[in-house]
Amino acid sequence: MAELKLPDLGENIEAGEVINVLVAVGDSLVEDQPVIELETDKAVIEVPSSLSGTVTKVLIAKGEQAQVGQVLFLVDAGDKAADSTTAVVAAVIPEAPAASPDVTPEPQPIPVPVAGPAATGGPVDVHLPELGEGIHSGDVVDILVSVGDSVEEEQGLVELEIDKGVVEMPAPSAGVITAIHVQKGDRASIGQLIVTLDAISVASSPAATTVAASPTPTPAAAPATASTAAPTPVQTPPVSAGNRPANHEASTRPVPAAPSVRRLAREIGVEVSSVQGTGPGGRISEADVKGHSKSLHENRGPHAAISATPLPDFSKWGDIEREPFSNVRRITAQRLTASWSTIPHVTQFDQCDVTELEAWRKDFGKQVEKAGAKLTPTAIILKVAAAALRKFPQFNASIDMAGEEIIYKKYCHIGVAVDTKRGLLVPVIRDVDRKSITEISIELGEVAEKTRTGKIAIDDMQGGSFTVSNLGGIGGTAFTPIVNAPEVAILGVARGSTQPVYVDGQLQPRMIMPLSLSYDHRVIDGADGARFLRYICQGLESPYLLAFGG
Repeated sequence: MAELKLPDLGENIEAGEVINVLVAVGDSLVEDQPVIELETDKAVIEVPSSLSGTVTKVLIAKGEQAQVGQVLFLVDAGDKAADSTTAVVAAVIPEAPAASPDVTPEPQPIPVPVAGPAATGGPVDVHLPELGEGIHSGDVVDILVSVGDSVEEEQGLVELEIDKGVVEMPAPSAGVITAIHVQKGDRASIGQLIVTLDAISVASSPAATTVAASPTPTPAAAPATASTAAPTPVQTPPVSAGNRPANHEASTRPVPAAPSVRRLAREIGVEVSSVQGTGPGGRISEADVKGHSKSLHENRGPHAAISATPLPDFSKWGDIEREPFSNVRRITAQRLTASWSTIPHVTQFDQCDVTELEAWRKDFGKQVEKAGAKLTPTAIILKVAAAALRKFPQFNASIDMAGEEIIYKKYCHIGVAVDTKRGLLVPVIRDVDRKSITEISIELGEVAEKTRTGKIAIDDMQGGSFTVSNLGGIGGTAFTPIVNAPEVAILGVARGSTQPVYVDGQLQPRMIMPLSLSYDHRVIDGADGARFLRYICQGLESPYLLAFGG
């Protein structure tokens, strides 16, 4: 019986926290096979086995501290393991039959195993690639493979829920899954190890199979092919400079922090890579993490401080149930809190008479239906809002407080708030000012369906310059929407209702739609807010002008 101990981990590293135990009692080990994941003060590493054999006892558990030289496993490295290794080699390279002077041996093909040392290009650790601008992590909502599964290149491995929807992480190459390092419900960060697979090498390709079946096989060629086959490199989706997170380098470089400090950071919701260490060589202490957390709450303003106030034990008064935030809900809470705390909001209210618009929508809607779409009030509002953004460019802008500049956008991309089972998502309709109402209606229907079914792409939810939130289909008389930063304005639409209105001295029933415009008072003055909203009302009250504009 042999002892498998924690080897020397590097200069000045004496211990680490066990993040994951990768083997169990009864598992067969081969030398250099990863047995545990260990978090040191510099990085998360995989500790390889120095022995081959069968695991008979596990002496370490997840969450424990492991010291250099500590016994981690007991391994039976006896003749049985050696015999099994010999058997594997024999299966790959069959022994040639003894030659006979009278009988010419029939050529035997060299079998190509589906899995094993000769059929794989070596283990490939698949890490979570960059997901898009400003996206650093996601919740694992589903694991699409199991250990032992064969996967093709680009086949989905896991589903991740980010703040903008659900995305699949594809396999970088074909191979066999040997280990899964995350569980459903885990939060995965960019660069984190997700799965390990044995990549399919040349030895298992169709061309290799043809060579193996050649009538003049050379037994010595089989191990040479297997041993020289290069492992398939880990491939990640190409990421343009515009989509690379600004702090990606900081989030992936080794961070000088002890496991206890990292644990504290996780518990209080601080990204440890963003903390400035005050110790030797920039080492991060618990005081640094707490100070960073305090500064974040102070910068977010009083509303963030209120949300962090300790809650009473509600279970004292009756039954309760706790449900963890989904990733969409978590990010929504963070962003709206930051928006409400940092943007001086003003909300302007107005009403518009859409009686004529509704009559026109029913008539023109038949033409849109022939194109395969439905003409909704939202599509018309988007068209009118695009015209308003052109006339009032300060609403199609963002504010740069650090540079003390206002950024005016020459494009007109409008986000549309969509209610989904995962929470509120905002896909973006691009170049609304250049599209006809029919084109907007078609695209709006497609985008809304993708959003509700979780198939919307990340890129389709970025780059908006203004947002429309229409709750008219649900109800309500008015509401105060929160600006979707870094935009500077958002239009809220409530349900229209029939009201008595004097028209040319006569009391008539008219359809009145209430509108709410919230805007950033640092960029937009009250008079401009009133003019902008009145312009939208006039556009909706004169629908025939829309026909001339497309």
